[in-house]
Amino acid sequence: MTKILITGGAGNLGSSLVHTLVQRQNYEVVVVDNLTTGNKANLPQGYPNLKFFKCDVNIYSELAAIMQAFQFDYVLHYAAVVGVKRTLENPLAVLQDIEGIKNILNLSRDLGVKRVFYASSSEVYGESTQLPQKEDITPLNCKLPYAIVKNVGEAFFRSYQKEYGLPFGIFRFFNTYGPKQSSDFVIPRFIESAMNNQDITIYGNGHQTRTFCYVDDNVETVFKIIDRQLLVNEIINIGCSIEINIRDLAEKIIALTNSSSSIIHLPALKEGDMSRRQPDNAKMLGILGKQPVSVENGIKNIISLRYSS
Repeated sequence: MTKILITGGAGNLGSSLVHTLVQRQNYEVVVVDNLTTGNKANLPQGYPNLKFFKCDVNIYSELAAIMQAFQFDYVLHYAAVVGVKRTLENPLAVLQDIEGIKNILNLSRDLGVKRVFYASSSEVYGESTQLPQKEDITPLNCKLPYAIVKNVGEAFFRSYQKEYGLPFGIFRFFNTYGPKQSSDFVIPRFIESAMNNQDITIYGNGHQTRTFCYVDDNVETVFKIIDRQLLVNEIINIGCSIEINIRDLAEKIIALTNSSSSIIHLPALKEGDMSRRQPDNAKMLGILGKQPVSVENGIKNIISLRYSS
């Protein structure tokens, strides 16, 4: 039995991975989450190989008690303060996440964890001048606390491997969406407004582009990396490479929901709203072995799963 710890495992990405792992009887999965943004209801029910503990990974004693009790083979560190608005409004809470990173690494080193995985972010690229964004290029030109912490986290994971021989994997997640994502993220927020025929608000002119990865593609890629022990001590972009600007995204959602919503433009954000995002996802496609779900089909899936009676 392979024992896996997932921090922040009650969130959108973590809980989706849990659903995949617990269906394999050779995995015992333990989820810890402080439930600040995660929701225990996201987790599957009725699986004897799944346990949940409310825990703040930034508090060493809470995390240590769990890690010492289970002696994990693998640790996936997903716990973090997330969301553009939330991270801008709570910069000190974001910086506090560095304590959780250190706690995870120190305990994994001391307890003989075979490999640690870190949920990083496309934010490490800052306002990139080179597209698509490749794993071996990190401009370090972003001043936002969230991007700084993700960069620092990656440095910690690489340094623990060099200093102590602790194997790692780093996932640079680009925008990932799905039916369990909270409505303060762009796609579920737009869908909810459209379904209620309410105005859809956009910051700035809406020409800023993003790529959107459906959660199933994210989870399948991560699962294969864990299960097949791929990309040891490497970084991988996990995301879709097809750009769409935010105005077009809103219009697409209005069309798919047959909504009468209007698009309202708000003043541009002073910081945190990069003009473009596009990953080089060649590594991901090689592991996934298929083309990612299109944003149109992903939106249809969410509408069907969340709003069909």
